[in-house]
Amino acid sequence: MRVIAGTARSMPLKTIRGTDTRPTTDKTKETLFNILQSHVPDSRFLDLFSGSGGIAIEALSRGAAYAVLVEQNPRAVQCMRENVVFTKVDDRAEIQKCDVLTALRRMEGQKPFDIIFMDPPYGQEMEQQVLAYLKDSTLADYDTVIVVEASVDTDFSWLAKMGFDVYKYKKYKTNQHVFLQKKEG
Repeated sequence: MRVIAGTARSMPLKTIRGTDTRPTTDKTKETLFNILQSHVPDSRFLDLFSGSGGIAIEALSRGAAYAVLVEQNPRAVQCMRENVVFTKVDDRAEIQKCDVLTALRRMEGQKPFDIIFMDPPYGQEMEQQVLAYLKDSTLADYDTVIVVEASVDTDFSWLAKMGFDVYKYKKYKTNQHVFLQKKEG
């Protein structure tokens, strides 16, 4: 795994061994950031279920102003800390070692993030819990781009009822990215 573009381009990133995290492949990450490219410069970026931090580090490398990385696995957090220092983005990265909903509650009242990315464990419906929180949160407004990474067979038919508009699906072999925003009004 490596940083694809920007100031940390081609720098290798550490990951933890085992199945506790699923690092996003370089090809999938490149496709994701090609879609997000106009939103990233100078953005406030929130990376939920961060794992080793590869997505937020990519955003920072490509010009995001600030990123919050949230992960509760202690081994992943240690790996993430090493990665943000190694790639020299640690001055713009805030790491929160806790579960995602605790982190969201702690940050409530802050200004909205420009981009929120989440890659929760597959098959546990954690994306529903996070989006249920975000629909009434100050952390996301109508301009916030929210991206959910999920298994390719995850059903998202409930999003409209929850108050979100999907504007793009990008399917890969085993997973997908769903791009959404809060519905206005």
